[in-house]
This record gives sequence, C-alpha cells and structure tokens, in this order.
Amino acid sequence: MRISFVGGGSDLPLYYEKHGGAVLSSTINRFAYVTLYPRADHDVTIRSVDLGYVARYDLERGPTYDGVLDLAKAAVQRIGVGRGISMDIRSDAPPGSGLGGSSALTAAVLGALATLNEKQLSPQELAELNYTVERIDLSIAGGKQDQYATTYGGFNLIEFTRDKVVVTPLRIERECLNDLEAHFLLCYTGRVRPDLGLVAKLVHAFEEGRPEALEPMRQQVELVYEMKDALVVGDVERLGLMLHEAYMQKKSAMPDITAGTLADELYKTARQHGAIGGKLLGGGGGGYLLLYCKTSRQQEVRQALERLGGQFTDFAFDSYGLQVWRSAAP
Repeated sequence: MRISFVGGGSDLPLYYEKHGGAVLSSTINRFAYVTLYPRADHDVTIRSVDLGYVARYDLERGPTYDGVLDLAKAAVQRIGVGRGISMDIRSDAPPGSGLGGSSALTAAVLGALATLNEKQLSPQELAELNYTVERIDLSIAGGKQDQYATTYGGFNLIEFTRDKVVVTPLRIERECLNDLEAHFLLCYTGRVRPDLGLVAKLVHAFEEGRPEALEPMRQQVELVYEMKDALVVGDVERLGLMLHEAYMQKKSAMPDITAGTLADELYKTARQHGAIGGKLLGGGGGGYLLLYCKTSRQQEVRQALERLGGQFTDFAFDSYGLQVWRSAAP
C-alpha cells in the first residue's frame, strides 16, 4: 500500500489531460495478499480471509457484480483464465483506509493471474490494466496514482500527461528515511464515512473550469516538485511544513474532504499539541491521518488524539511494489 504526500486530484484525467499532473508517494510495509490455487473444473471461488466474504461463479457464465469482491471478479475477467481457480485475499488495512488498498489488491490479483497464465507484463502494463479494471470496467471514480504507486513501489515522482505516465524513482538516503520514519505518525480515525461523491464533485469543478478548484490544484503540482527536492536533500522539517501547506490547499479545492468529521478534529488537535504538518490520506472523511511531528512532542500528540478516539499504528517505508512468486509448498 502507499502513502501519497501531495498531488492527489491532479491524477484525474480531466485535469492532467489539460494541465498535466504530478504526485509524490511512497509504498509502506502494509500489503494486500492474494493466493491462487488452480482447479480442474470451471468454478471460480474468491474468499476474503479477513472480511469473511465468499463469491462463487461458473467461469463460462461469468460473475455478477453485486458489491461482493467485485475488484477480484473484474480482474479475473480482464486477464482471463482457461480453467477454474480458488483465490484467497486479505489486506493489512480496512476498506477506505486511504492507503490505496483497492489498487494494491487489484495489482496483486492481476499479478498472480498473469503469472498463472505465464504472461510477461511490465509494471506499466499491469498499472494500466489495474486502472482499466477499477475505473472503466467497474466505473469506480478516482484517479491514476494508486495503480502506479502500488505496482512500482518505493518513493516515486509520478507525472501524468495526456500521452503517458512517467514514473521517476527517487533515491532517498537511508539516513533520511530513518529520519522521516522517526518524525511521522500514522493515526487511524477509526471510521470511514459513506461515499459523498467527493471525486465526482472535483471532476465537475474541473469540467466547469472553476478557479477555486483549478488554482489550488496547480499549487499542489508545484508543491510536488518542491517536496521532491526537500526529500532528495534530506530536509525533512521543510517537508513537514509543506505537508501542512499542501493539505490546506487541498481543503480549499475540496472543502467537504474533512468538514465536520473526526479527522478534522484530530488534525486540529494534533497541530495544537505540536504536529507541524500532515494530511488525510485518501479521498476524504476518514481513514488514516499522516502527521509530521517533532520527536519531543510525539507523546503529547499521541495522548491528545487517543483521548478523541484516534488509533496509532507503526509503519515503515518499503521499496518493493508488486511481488509475485510460485510456491513450492502446498
């Protein structure tokens, strides 16, 4: 899964095809897992180990998209299999966490199916397939950053234009990564509010050319490159300050992203107790808050947010994206 620092929203085609977009992100040590078992018949069984859902259908008749494990079903249909399969899936984060879990899961399913079919697909091809499954086959609103971030892995500058997507890996010194991990806190808000159509609202604002949406997004893209420069030279405190600036710009473009939510209250409280910057990860309203905080104030921030219901979890940056292997064990 991934943490997106800045630029989210500029990865929507309606924006980047006209203005160009960019996102700065990194994968972390939270994963979506898929295990495939070939069958001798034409049945497909998909099991969610952590959520308890099960979907079954005949390969020749195809699946019904009913909201139960639809991403996995659509990935099977998109890649295609010549015989039945059993598939177990699980995730290190709850749905709607803001960590790109849907794209991570879809990437894992596509990668496993491609390997089963002995198809050699590049990371770019897998990322584009992932986008097709989520955004076209299932008509799930959203951008293009998660599909690339979770497939490629590591710290990346991801740039979007009408013609192509360019992924530039960033070489961050280990000392800088250690420093970032020491200063970042990851806080789960404990809830995810229902889909309020925030992406659709932003797309509509882009369609109408509203300056109040376009100008903050232009500033977001500028901050992508400034934040990238701070990362490369190891200026972690500057990055923390820019996170707050970027978050305020994002809220200016999408006022509903946290309005009236626990996430909003948690962030304000974190700032009052010593957090320098941060942002809500994902599309809005719930999930995880990423906070940059001086080490000397972290205990104070933790205690203040836990009193409000926040739940902290440790994490580390991870340089790997999609990984697929065949097991020699049963």
